[in-house]
Amino acid sequence: MTKIIFYLFALILVFAASRVITVRNPVHAALFLVLAFFSSAAVWLLLHAEFLAIALVLVYVGAVMVLFLFVVMMLDINIARTREGFTRYLPVGSFVGVLILVEMVLVVGAWKTDESATLSTVTAPNTESLGNLLYTVYLYPFEIAAAILLVAMVAAIALTMRTKRQTKAQRPEQQVRVRREDRVRLVNMPAEPRD
Repeated sequence: MTKIIFYLFALILVFAASRVITVRNPVHAALFLVLAFFSSAAVWLLLHAEFLAIALVLVYVGAVMVLFLFVVMMLDINIARTREGFTRYLPVGSFVGVLILVEMVLVVGAWKTDESATLSTVTAPNTESLGNLLYTVYLYPFEIAAAILLVAMVAAIALTMRTKRQTKAQRPEQQVRVRREDRVRLVNMPAEPRD
């Protein structure tokens, strides 16, 4: 039974990954990318790599949405117009949501029926050995990856900070060149007598 569920998740993962690069709509691509991450997390859960599965869901699924937000900001997409077409994205979003729900039910069902894996014997050594390896043997690659991610985040923020046409800003070079005659006009008007 576990092998059948494993191959089912692998098939969904390959399908979702191929749809990420073949769909034209960026919203659909992000939804299929989330499905691909959930499918690979389910495969890792079946392989008793719980920490990696949870890290994938918590970090990468959240990071995908932040990445998609940066892409929307960089492309200068009209958000109001995108919200108008919410019903267009509903079928794909519902399909992806139902598949993720089915995967979660299958993983929990396969995990409950597997007597060889108990929570106390699998979780602690897996996480502890991964932490020991990450912070001893692979410390420098881990720090280099963190620095690369930091540079990528700063670059994405710098790319999205463009001057908008709607913003009003002072221009000191124009303020310095102003002459009094251009700004103030004195008009001599005779006073009217009061009754």
